[in-house]
Amino acid sequence: MNLINYLESEFKKILNKLGYDDEVMFLVSNRPDLGEYQYNGCMKLASIYKKSPIDIANEIVKELTNTNYFKNINIAGPGFINVTLEDDILIKYMNDMINDFDINGYKVDKKTIFLDYGGANIAKELHVGHLRSANIGEALKRLLNDCGIKTISDVHLGDWGTPMGLVMNEIKKMYPDLPYFDENYEGEYPKESPVSESDLAVIYPKASQKKKESVEYAEEARELTKKLQDGDKGLRALWRHIVNTSSNDIKRVYEKLGTSFDLWLGESDADPYIDTVINLLNEKNLTRISNGALIMDVQENDDKIEVPPVLLKKTDGGVLYASTEMATLYDRMNKFNPDELWYLTDNRQELHFTQVFRAARKSGLVTDKTELIFLGFGTMNGPDGKPFKTRDGGVMSLKSLIELVKKETIKKINDNIEDKDKLAEEIAIATIKYADLLPYRGSDYVFDPVKFSDLNGKTAPYLLYSTVRMKSLLKKAKEENLDYIKYNTINNELERKVILTLLEVPSILKNSLKTKSLNEIAEYLYKLTNNYNNFYSSYRVLTEEDKLVRESWLTLTDLVLKTNIKLLNILSINVPDKI
Repeated sequence: MNLINYLESEFKKILNKLGYDDEVMFLVSNRPDLGEYQYNGCMKLASIYKKSPIDIANEIVKELTNTNYFKNINIAGPGFINVTLEDDILIKYMNDMINDFDINGYKVDKKTIFLDYGGANIAKELHVGHLRSANIGEALKRLLNDCGIKTISDVHLGDWGTPMGLVMNEIKKMYPDLPYFDENYEGEYPKESPVSESDLAVIYPKASQKKKESVEYAEEARELTKKLQDGDKGLRALWRHIVNTSSNDIKRVYEKLGTSFDLWLGESDADPYIDTVINLLNEKNLTRISNGALIMDVQENDDKIEVPPVLLKKTDGGVLYASTEMATLYDRMNKFNPDELWYLTDNRQELHFTQVFRAARKSGLVTDKTELIFLGFGTMNGPDGKPFKTRDGGVMSLKSLIELVKKETIKKINDNIEDKDKLAEEIAIATIKYADLLPYRGSDYVFDPVKFSDLNGKTAPYLLYSTVRMKSLLKKAKEENLDYIKYNTINNELERKVILTLLEVPSILKNSLKTKSLNEIAEYLYKLTNNYNNFYSSYRVLTEEDKLVRESWLTLTDLVLKTNIKLLNILSINVPDKI
């Protein structure tokens, strides 16, 4: 058990002994002159037990003085109890952490959570709009795993809708004689794809623009989409080429970002279950025909806004996004039966998931025991406050964004570093990821490549440089045979401040899990690193003459380093050996 939870449990025993009951919470004091932590429950207890809060506080303080946990106990205002921890308690906990680093963490009851993030579209190059889903989703998965929760992650590729029809239509215009478009073709289809990754990067934007300009072109793409979904063997063969070609590029970019998935499934994998789901809805009389389309009403009586019906099938029998989503959910429940399913997309899709979740519950695809959670996120904007664009006004690819930031980070690296280019890219990716996780998940934010590449302030380069310096310090200590296996003594307030900051890790992890956002971890990393740097710049850790003091300071460095690496790993940020 971590120290703060232990002290809270001991405090609760005192309350119970006095005849009171409360879920005790030690808050970091905003008045350090009064104490390091504060208990604010006396007003609540006074209301319940019909006594004066100051009288209750005095009773509690009297009992606290009989413990050896606190060296300063006082009452402020109407009954706020302030406490300062004894040095021996902190020293013991530092040594406990050396023996079992995981005690300074946060664990929850075991369960399984299915995460849907990534959402890349086949045949489209990954752009800045794909960053947040992949980045936040990966970090949340790692946070869940660190807290003891089993996860299953799926990229859920967009490989089955209108975009596929548009790409195929443009390929047909470019190469009309390909056998994929010949309904009478009986031979084997080519093993090699007729288009490359670079071709696809051009084809989709071109086809998308033509769709806007020509009703006829849009209708042709729609017809090809319908034929693909109905099982046309030629289009299915071409589709497999497109998916395989595009997936290879998508995987490489996700790998650069440190994003991984247990499952690489797409919308197409749910296609075999669509009829099953729709038949289930029909059997339960949950569907109706409206203007030739099959729909399902999900409006509820207490809704303050209109929630439109779920559109299941178009008039031509083609299926839509909602049908695919429900079929995917049906498949996931049958195969994995998770306790919760989390969906990460931008805020604009909230209504879509409200519709799908309601339809899933009404139909019984999921029970009340299964939580369906939509996690929306805001937009990443450029320094001008507008969505990131290329110079010609197009959507910037993730590869281009990495290169843009890389030009800034490479300026900060010493020329004598080997593989300078590789290191610059690694730091650039860390820069992008940290800046993306620093704001609350649901907020829009501005990404300035120059600002976030700085070696000072709340930036990844600052965190990485500081962490690498800690590694270097401990490496030198080992080379000089200096021990750091025991904490002996607390010698100054800056050192104590770092120790107290380390104690915050469990609550940081707990709050991050509760809000399903990484901003608290990102903020905390800066706080801990900055507090350590203030201590480090004030004392000569490696050359301290007092052996016991030096060992304590090196041990503190080791614990901060391990904490930084642990939390940076949750954010999927690698720590290089040198900068």
